[in-house]
Amino acid sequence: MIDRSAPRGVLPAPEPQGAKTASAGLPVPPRTGRFLVLATVFVCAACGLVYELELLALGSYLIGDSVTQASVVLSVMVFAMGVGSLLAKRLRRRPAFGFGAIEAGLALLGGFSAMALYASFAWLGESRPALVGFSFGIGVLIGAEIPLLMVLIQRIRRQDAGGAVADLFAADYVGALVGGLAFPFLLLPVFGQLTGAMLTGTVNAAVGGGLVLWLFRRDLSRRCRWLLIAANVFVLAVLAAGTVLADDFERVARTAVYGGEVRVAVQTGVQELVMTGPPTGSPRSLDLYLDGRLRVSGYDEYRYHEALVHPAMTGPHRRVLVLGGGDGLAAREVLRYRDVDSVTVVELDPGVVRLARTDPMLSALNGRAFEDPRLVVVTEDAFHWLRGPAARDRFDVIVSDLPDPGITPSTKLYSQEFYGLAARALNPGGRLAVHAGPLTTRPRTYWTVESTLGAAGLLTTPYSAGGRLSGFAAGPDRTPGGDTAVPPQDWGFVLAARDRAPELRVDRDTPALRAVSTRALQDAARDAARVRPAALPPSTLPHPRYS
Repeated sequence: MIDRSAPRGVLPAPEPQGAKTASAGLPVPPRTGRFLVLATVFVCAACGLVYELELLALGSYLIGDSVTQASVVLSVMVFAMGVGSLLAKRLRRRPAFGFGAIEAGLALLGGFSAMALYASFAWLGESRPALVGFSFGIGVLIGAEIPLLMVLIQRIRRQDAGGAVADLFAADYVGALVGGLAFPFLLLPVFGQLTGAMLTGTVNAAVGGGLVLWLFRRDLSRRCRWLLIAANVFVLAVLAAGTVLADDFERVARTAVYGGEVRVAVQTGVQELVMTGPPTGSPRSLDLYLDGRLRVSGYDEYRYHEALVHPAMTGPHRRVLVLGGGDGLAAREVLRYRDVDSVTVVELDPGVVRLARTDPMLSALNGRAFEDPRLVVVTEDAFHWLRGPAARDRFDVIVSDLPDPGITPSTKLYSQEFYGLAARALNPGGRLAVHAGPLTTRPRTYWTVESTLGAAGLLTTPYSAGGRLSGFAAGPDRTPGGDTAVPPQDWGFVLAARDRAPELRVDRDTPALRAVSTRALQDAARDAARVRPAALPPSTLPHPRYS
């Protein structure tokens, strides 16, 4: 018999095998039932995108190179969604049971994905296989949702397939929008990655299981109903236990990663800050990690900061701009010059500045630079700040104390466009000092920075610190034989100016330095010149060249 209610020219969708007549046996009217199904699609889509973003964020943090991790997670997950759609064909005879089982599995897998990834990194030292595995598993389960939901929504009220697909995808896409916004603005800052993932799994299990066990309960056999109840109770209990134990797990895992002397662990809106070292003692025992990467080692940080700052201070230096450097260590070196009138520190993460102000060991290490009335802190992205009106006041010295260029979020801060803005902010005769990454171990990255500075119209003098021991003054950590207690770091720098290539030297009246001298700087510049490769293309915003 032909369904006269179907649109002209459109044949009604075939009734799924094993299903009853549309809307028969439902505890609510068809309109309400259809709304509940679409609301479930909305919630499940939001949860699915949160799982995806959790994997992206944690993968970038633990493994690095966010572009690569995003490509891996997205490509694997999209492929797995196709696999899941095909596998869902086998569940069409029992769509309600199949959907309930999939949501329980997805809640468990997605809810514990962040914790499992962090555990793999902490105890196995490698999290990439776990990242790929969870991306595939979550993708398969997400891909199986829509085909089963298509059957269930037709079970409520028969309509043409095109209309049903449009309704489902509309709810799915809006849910993805909400999940995508909730992750960075609510879940990550308020709950953190681990607890946020488990709370998402709890919502996923409650909504998915609730829909099937209430709205479609008559489509379930007694055995299937009890299986789903047991599965959802188990998932919710495990997620609740994981949520309660998340803080203890983080402490244990953090100890496995950083050692037993973790003093501070803070998740800001920008990154994770971890500080290790004994609660009392010399500030030289302090280590500061930003997103798992060692940023400051109290043992030898003075070598880095003296080599970065003092060569740029040999000319005019009344007005100094520090880009990055929220730890206050570069500012400490600048403020050693009494004739400096003002220092502006532009730091993206206020959490770093807060820690540098208030932590006793870090504030002792930076010489309480933030208490100096000459210093002003601006909390903003350095690129945006240089484009704004505040940067129109010119500076005599600009110190670029930023993370390595190989870290994807830093790439724009090592671009030709960025250096063009920095050059515009220099006074005539001013100097720009740039941390350019390791010269010895990553020479292509280092020389790309140098080439990019040249493309921005600056004349450069490359040099390094830490890789060459001869010429460095003996510091308090040197042994009588002249060797350091630990191998020196490989730090590369570039000094640049607009009018002529700057000379590397330290003024005679510079306050006493421990690790840098004119001879050491000039030796380092000659060493760098001997290994200078052929010209490399500059890195730009549309064509980044750092790996």
